[in-house]
Amino acid sequence: MKILLYLEAEDFLSRSGIGRAMKHQQRALDLMHIDWTKDPNEDYDILHLNTYGPNSWKMLKKAKKAGKKVIFHGHSTKEDFQDSFLLSNFIAPFFKMYLMRFYKAADLIITPTEYSKSLIRSYGINCPIIPISNGIDLAKYSRSEAKEAAFREHFKIKPGEKVVITAALYFKRKGIDDFAKVAEKMPDVRFIWFGYQNLWTIPGWIRRLVKKNHPQNLEFPGYIAGDVFEGAMTEADCFFFPSREETEGIVVLEALASHQKVVVRDIPVYNGWLDDQSASMAKDVNGFVRALRDVLDGRVDKTAEGYKVAQSRSIQHSAEELLAAYQEAYDLKD
Repeated sequence: MKILLYLEAEDFLSRSGIGRAMKHQQRALDLMHIDWTKDPNEDYDILHLNTYGPNSWKMLKKAKKAGKKVIFHGHSTKEDFQDSFLLSNFIAPFFKMYLMRFYKAADLIITPTEYSKSLIRSYGINCPIIPISNGIDLAKYSRSEAKEAAFREHFKIKPGEKVVITAALYFKRKGIDDFAKVAEKMPDVRFIWFGYQNLWTIPGWIRRLVKKNHPQNLEFPGYIAGDVFEGAMTEADCFFFPSREETEGIVVLEALASHQKVVVRDIPVYNGWLDDQSASMAKDVNGFVRALRDVLDGRVDKTAEGYKVAQSRSIQHSAEELLAAYQEAYDLKD
C-alpha cells in the first residue's frame, strides 16, 4: 500500500496548522513503515488530500477516474473559516458548499476530533468519518536549557519577569482581541504573540491592533520557529490560547507536550480530551485574567495532567490509527 500525500500550496501553508499536520502525517507513515510520496507522477493506492484548492480537486477527479481511493483530511469547517480573513463571514456559507464538494467525493474523511467530526456529519456527509488527532512528537518538545537560553536572549527576558505566550495567525477567531484586552489588564506581565499573517488579508482593526493599537506589554515578533519558539514553550510562565473555534489546536498539544501551564477558552472542540484537570479554562476576559493570575502566582499547576493528555495524543498513537484508516479506505468496496 502506497500513499500519495497532497498539500496544495505547501510553501504558503508550511507555517500553518495544516502544514504542521502534513509533517505529522509524514512522520506517522514513517513510524508505521508505510510507503508514501508527495509526487503525483508516482504510482500510489490512496490519495490523501489535505487542501481544497483547484489543483486538489483535479487530483481528486484524476484519482477517482483511475480507481484510486481518496481520503480527505477535514482540517477545515465553515465554523473555523469564519472570523479569519477579510470578508470571511460573508464568504463562509459559500465556503461550506465548496468544502462539501470534496467531502461528498471522498471515500473516507479523517478529522482531528469528535467535535469536528460532528460538524462535518451535520453537513449531510455520509461516508466514513474517523477522528484521529494530528498527534504530537513528544521528544521534540522536551526541555532544553540551550533552547530556553535562546528564547531569553532573543527577547531579552529579565530575571523574575513573567511571560505569557501564544502562537496563532492574526485572526479574531484566534482571540487576538481578547489577548490584547487581557494584556491591558495585566500590565506587569509580558505578553508575546508568535505568528504572522499578511496584514492586507485581515480586517483593518486587527491590522491597526498589531501595528500600534496594543498595550506596551504586548508584542508581535512575527513567525519564529526552531530553538527560540521551542525554548519559549518550556521557559515561558504560561501558554494562553483564547481561540474561539478549532478543529483541534496543534499548538495546544505542543504546549502540553512542553510541560507548559495552559489557559484556553472553554469551547466544544476540547470536549472529551482536554478538561479543567489538564488545563485552565475560561470563557471571557475577566475569567482569563483570573486563570492567568492563578497560574502566575503559583496557585495552579496542571502540567502533569496536561502532559498525560499529550501522551494520549502522541504521534505514535496517531500513526497506529492512521494505518487502520488507510486499511479501511483500501478495503472499501466501490
